[in-house]
Amino acid sequence: MAALTTHSTDHKTNTALLTFKQFGCTRDSRVLFEGIDFDIYAGDVVQVEGPNGTGKTTLLRALTRLLPDYEGEILWRGKTLSHAHYDFLSQLLFIGHLPGIKKTLTPRENLAFLSSLNGTSTLSDIDDALAQVGLYGYEDMPCYQLSAGQNRRIALARLYLTKALVWVLDEPYTAVDVAGIKKLEALFEYHAKQGGCVILTSHQPPNIRDLKHLSLTDYSGGDSSSASVIEGAYDE
Repeated sequence: MAALTTHSTDHKTNTALLTFKQFGCTRDSRVLFEGIDFDIYAGDVVQVEGPNGTGKTTLLRALTRLLPDYEGEILWRGKTLSHAHYDFLSQLLFIGHLPGIKKTLTPRENLAFLSSLNGTSTLSDIDDALAQVGLYGYEDMPCYQLSAGQNRRIALARLYLTKALVWVLDEPYTAVDVAGIKKLEALFEYHAKQGGCVILTSHQPPNIRDLKHLSLTDYSGGDSSSASVIEGAYDE
């Protein structure tokens, strides 16, 4: 297995890594959620829950600084994200719906570039990470020749290379088989035990020890059944 980083920050302490304070988002004049007060600590694995249209992806995008328009505050180690922007982003790995893979490059080339953004990985580490997600033998194949599921697994291979403390994952189980999901969940638990945290969405219930839940229906600003019709095309 590629080397995984041990984090010594805030683990088993009373200091939250992330804090949502009266956090809310509005889209097209409709409140998706509001009034969220929620702490995420080192060692936490958190599932953001809710029916389609309740704003799960919106919350992740706001957390990762891709959506700056929100109400309330998000704190990183007690400081607002606007004041801790670079420190937070240096500790963040976000894998969204799209894999973020350049199709003209090989899996090995993609991971070499992506891992260089917040560290470096050896060729051996990269090949080992690809093997962990079932892509042994595909290291030098152009990604446009691979399936959508294989490209998704290239993105997930970043989890075996990153030194980031905070993992934010939008539907990480997509196109992953049962054995692959089990391996991912073991990796999430290991990362949490080393002092990191994982925030994820999933349509299938994760089987993760001490999983925390953030249900957006508890903070809904309207009827979530109609929300899926309004927003289902671009936000799950």
